[in-house]
Amino acid sequence: MKADRILGALYGQALGDSMGMPSELWPRSRVKAHFGWIDRFLPGPAENNAACYFGRAEFTDDTSMALCLADALIECDGQIDADVIGRHILKWAEGFDAFNKNVLGPTSKIALNAIRAGKPVSELENNGVTNGAAMRVSPLGCLLPTDDLDHFIDEIALASSPTHKSDIAISGAVAVAWAISRAIDGASWASIVDALPAVAAHAQLKRVTTFSASMAARIELALKTVREAQGVESASEQLYQLIGAGTSTIQSVPCAIAMVELAEGDPNRCAVLCANLGGDTDTIGAMATAICGALQGINAIDAGLKRELDDVNQLDFVHYAATLLQYRQQRENA
Repeated sequence: MKADRILGALYGQALGDSMGMPSELWPRSRVKAHFGWIDRFLPGPAENNAACYFGRAEFTDDTSMALCLADALIECDGQIDADVIGRHILKWAEGFDAFNKNVLGPTSKIALNAIRAGKPVSELENNGVTNGAAMRVSPLGCLLPTDDLDHFIDEIALASSPTHKSDIAISGAVAVAWAISRAIDGASWASIVDALPAVAAHAQLKRVTTFSASMAARIELALKTVREAQGVESASEQLYQLIGAGTSTIQSVPCAIAMVELAEGDPNRCAVLCANLGGDTDTIGAMATAICGALQGINAIDAGLKRELDDVNQLDFVHYAATLLQYRQQRENA
């Protein structure tokens, strides 16, 4: 059922984010030396200046901004208004004191400061290549049907625009959202992943703004790397070394898609593998595990982990999922 898969996507986002939080932005070698192997929720270590603000099972800015996006959609009855999205993200950032913590990416920080100064989103340049648009995009995958690809890309671009307008940032966000949306429709991972490079290429070439490498080629290379590796450890190591697990969209989105493949669509396994990868573990985990959650549905997420997420974060994902499903059905029937 679509309702179960939408709920799975939202919980998957939070699961991957929270599991990957303690190791975020640390090199792979340091993650191994400090944690050994992460297979449960842990608090952010005091010595990790990005994760130190978060307790066990708390999610980071990735899921907080995804919920800002969902709240903005709800405020606008399922329609995308870039200025409303920007206002919701700014409100969260100020409430969390994100400007004074090592939480916001450089592109988002510049954009949100401009929004705070009263500049309309349409006038912002926002040509950065970091992954802030892709990390929060899961609610749009829940909302938007995929039958009209150009319209899908335009909607993702509009929702991304408060912080990211570059071709590569939009391509990455489209790839993640499109995978989630197709999974919610009940498509198999094999059919989704076969089509994904062409979808990403179409999004990247629609309005070229950078000299970035090809998202489509990088997705194909990431998938090839995982499929030809001898075992999970070798696959993870090669992804980290060859594709990269950094905060740039061209690294983190292909890496996340390959992690879905490596985890065989299992959200619990995916969250763990991403947490141990090194690099931008929380964001790669959020994107990849959201896709897995959409593929498998809410019942595939470990009940104990789900309970911890509920207890710690006190959020009503059921309400978000039901509302997004209602808006999606309105679009499908229009």
